[in-house]
Amino acid sequence: MRPRVKRLLFIAPLAILGILLFIFIGGEVVLHLWNWLLPPLFGFRQVNFWEALGLLVLCRILFGGHGWHGSGRSNYRRRMAERWEHMTPEERERFRQGVRGRCGFGPSASESKGQ
Repeated sequence: MRPRVKRLLFIAPLAILGILLFIFIGGEVVLHLWNWLLPPLFGFRQVNFWEALGLLVLCRILFGGHGWHGSGRSNYRRRMAERWEHMTPEERERFRQGVRGRCGFGPSASESKGQ
């Protein structure tokens, strides 16, 4: 056998074992935190390991970004920062007013003092 194949045959089971250990530890952490905090504070029922693992997966799906670094959000922020840098002060103020109007905020403190 070639040395590269030998090393791969040694590393692959270790990687699988590491992934399984990581999943087990994550599920146990969620299980103990949930059962320690939520039943006494909010009256929720206790969960078992599989429910805790499901919660961990659900939170990863909803909040984790699927492990894709450089997702659309970060690109959006970078593009907006670049656009903001190239705006004149008048354009920036118009942009602020537009956002306030769309988000339901009233006039800023500086605008209300002028009236």
